[in-house]
Amino acid sequence: MYNMLTGIRIAVGRVSAKMKRDLVKEDFKAAHKLVFDVTGNELTPGVRYDFKFKDYAPWVFRNLREKFHIDAADYMMSLTNKYILSELGSPGKSGSFFYYSRDYRFIIKTIRHSEHIFMRKILKHYYEHVCKNPNTLLCRFYGLHRIKLPHGRKIHFVVMGNVFPANKDVHETYDLKGSTFGRLTSDEEIERNPRAVMKDLNWERNHCRLQLGPRKRSLFLDQLDKDVALLKTLNIMDYSLLIGMHDMKRGNTECIRDNLQIVKTNHSNDPPSSSRNKRQEQAHIVRKAIKNVNPVQLDTSELPESPSEERRRCIFYADDGGYQSSNDRDEPTDIIYFMGIIDILTPYNFIKKTEHFWKSWTQDKYTISSIPPNNYGDRFMEFMRKAAGELSPSEDRPVAR
Repeated sequence: MYNMLTGIRIAVGRVSAKMKRDLVKEDFKAAHKLVFDVTGNELTPGVRYDFKFKDYAPWVFRNLREKFHIDAADYMMSLTNKYILSELGSPGKSGSFFYYSRDYRFIIKTIRHSEHIFMRKILKHYYEHVCKNPNTLLCRFYGLHRIKLPHGRKIHFVVMGNVFPANKDVHETYDLKGSTFGRLTSDEEIERNPRAVMKDLNWERNHCRLQLGPRKRSLFLDQLDKDVALLKTLNIMDYSLLIGMHDMKRGNTECIRDNLQIVKTNHSNDPPSSSRNKRQEQAHIVRKAIKNVNPVQLDTSELPESPSEERRRCIFYADDGGYQSSNDRDEPTDIIYFMGIIDILTPYNFIKKTEHFWKSWTQDKYTISSIPPNNYGDRFMEFMRKAAGELSPSEDRPVAR
């Protein structure tokens, strides 16, 4: 985590300090390699180092951050001011680790090398789509990087926007793919963890529906259509719509955020060195401090009380950080939805084709997750139209449990 933040601070600061210019074709393939000692001093290549940092397409991501109304100084302050990140207690299903910035606005996610390669391949298409669709629901990428320790493996990671806000409790969470095979969070798991992420079958079993009036429903489905059309074109499947619900009647009274994150922070009290070789001694102190990092509970008093600028600029984040529910007369009601399409780095490759072949022998091929991108997108949109009440509306459930 320390290496990630040090690299981000130097790399983003460097590109942000330069005069703005138009992107060129080469910017999408660019990769800048930096070499550091543990104190963050940049070294010349070939010398002994503590870690290497690689910054991919820095000019493209600078422009993306600007498109998403992220101020460079604000971005670095959020991620690197105190070198504090909040870590999820366990890796995701894919084996990726997630870290939140200290103000909960940004997520650092480790990705597989294959995902890294695929992201670089589709980056130009993603960038062009964002330019044409400022209200896109696709997850917001702010940086693509890699770190490497001496004799260690390379770790690739992305910086993304957090779909969920810092200033609101999320009372219910759903991850919807439009698939029904294996898409159920069990009652036992929900009993153990009332904040567990629920899935498609839970959504149907709970008779859920997005409470959106005609105007908001049309805006939501129109943008979803455009985003899914891009994913089809790029041969992408296995994505999902992440939905968090905040019940305005319940507000933040349950202190949900207090229990969600463990923060890693440094408590070293080593005195300053009087050694002649100050750089080496400083490096020794920093290495020792990193080893003494301790977990502490998240202090929600440090979280912002109002939505950040980038959220207010997007129509789906404009209602106090989210998309407020409305009735059939387009009048606001008492749920705020936080939504985004996540996990968009899975192409329909040979592995997925093989998975589709074998599962379709034993399961209904229309319900399994691994199906060709066009079929996946069509099924996903059909599910979302039902979820938004446009097709075959089920029993309304106006508030989160």
